[in-house]
Amino acid sequence: MQIQATEWDLPLIQKYNISGPRYTSYPTALEFHQHYDEQAFLQAAMRYPERPLSLYLHIPFCHRLCYFCGCNKQITRQQHKADDYLAALMQEITARAPLFQQRTVKQIHWGGGTPTFLNKGQISRLMACLRQHFHISDTAEISIEVDPREIELDVLDHLRAKGFNRLSMGVQDFNKQVQEKVNRVQHEETIFALMARARQLGFVSTNIDLIYGLPAQTPESFAFTLQKVAELAPDRLSVFNYAHMPTLFAAQRKIREAELPDARQKLTILQQTIATLTAQGYQFIGMDHFARRDDELAVAQRAGELHRNFQGYTTLGHCDLLGMGVSAISMLGDSYAQNHKELKHYYAQIRAGNTALWRGLQLTKDDCLRGDVIKRLICHFSLSFKSIEARWGIHFRDYFAEDLALLRPLIADGLVECHDNSLVVTAKGRLLIRNICMCFDRYLRQKASGTRFSRVI
Repeated sequence: MQIQATEWDLPLIQKYNISGPRYTSYPTALEFHQHYDEQAFLQAAMRYPERPLSLYLHIPFCHRLCYFCGCNKQITRQQHKADDYLAALMQEITARAPLFQQRTVKQIHWGGGTPTFLNKGQISRLMACLRQHFHISDTAEISIEVDPREIELDVLDHLRAKGFNRLSMGVQDFNKQVQEKVNRVQHEETIFALMARARQLGFVSTNIDLIYGLPAQTPESFAFTLQKVAELAPDRLSVFNYAHMPTLFAAQRKIREAELPDARQKLTILQQTIATLTAQGYQFIGMDHFARRDDELAVAQRAGELHRNFQGYTTLGHCDLLGMGVSAISMLGDSYAQNHKELKHYYAQIRAGNTALWRGLQLTKDDCLRGDVIKRLICHFSLSFKSIEARWGIHFRDYFAEDLALLRPLIADGLVECHDNSLVVTAKGRLLIRNICMCFDRYLRQKASGTRFSRVI
């Protein structure tokens, strides 16, 4: 399929720049509840035994606090805490693995926190545990998130020797003033050295995370960051919109709101980011992701085979996802399940010989159908009614009559075209894909207005 360019229409962007879900899942995690129990999890694990498996491991520790961060994390410099955590995590792995003995693991991702908080010995122990208890494909994607402030070059060598073949590096911004404002000062030389070593070692994919909307950022300062990114030339980029929610995330209270760029500046930064990266040969995948045109994500999108899950865009959407560790989320069968998000509760459950399951959701047919519609729109910016009808046994216009009515103002504004048998997101609508998807979100319509999401831009 041909990928449209993105058209910048400032009045429309300002009109639709409201809060909304990111749709890494549908329904969103706000719908999870504690009535979802271990029996429901076991049934979900057995529902599609032919599906390959993706593993997510959450490592919550960081040495230092980044003021912008909204992740589930523990700030400490006590390395023995990682030993305590690994003991519990490996106990969970040992307990969960027998449910998936017939499955092949096609993907592993370590996230956090900072997974490279672990030392080389701890990394080796955890990977050995995974290999002992799961059947991991020789061609599996094995990725890890890296903080360039907290990793030595020889640790990259160790990661590669243990099978890691992809890495994602949190850079956020190259400007020193911005780094100081968010307590994340890092050395440019280290970042370039890490990227060079990763390529020498044969890591097949590198991703750089950036954030726009941080204090002291300006379009001019972020242009400097984009220049450095061009020199780094990663395979993929994630450019996230900073959502300032100090009532939810205590660390963000250390950021002075007066120093944040205003809405117009943020939009200018985003506009120049899209223009700069696409001019450099990156394909705008959607939302906040970019990939080189020969990267698997870009190729999959053009082939109509891209997927989206809690880890963002992926080429392996046909896998069940098993999340392990504190706060980790699983997508198994037609359900979601989440572990306890507080470390003390996670430890208490595991040490008592129980599972860490906290809450979840068994999806209805309507949930699965709407999730399919939203995923197709957010991944491919188009939707065939006949394809949905054939898969789900419905008449699209009848089933989604209310949703299509909600879509009419967006159609009138030129964000999306409604044809006899399809929806096509326009060049103007690509940046506002979350708004388009929100029209198909049944739960969002029922929610009180106080629900907190980040703004769509």
